[in-house]
Amino acid sequence: MRKTTKSPGEKIVKDIKLATRKQYSAEEKIRIVLDGLRGEDSIAELCRREGISQGVYYKWSKDFCTDTRNSDRF
Repeated sequence: MRKTTKSPGEKIVKDIKLATRKQYSAEEKIRIVLDGLRGEDSIAELCRREGISQGVYYKWSKDFCTDTRNSDRF
């Protein structure tokens, strides 16, 4: 396998992306999942409004619905 070296510019971009990524609290995740379960808006619209991907929403929803006893997952 061939290793590619990243340019300093690529490393800077990666660092910026990691630093600017939003961290959601457990309360925010629960609020978003409950909004989706209410069904007032489509999941796609909810995700656009909240700035998350649908895959993230469904993972949170699965975690919330399958294991509400363990708050460490959120």
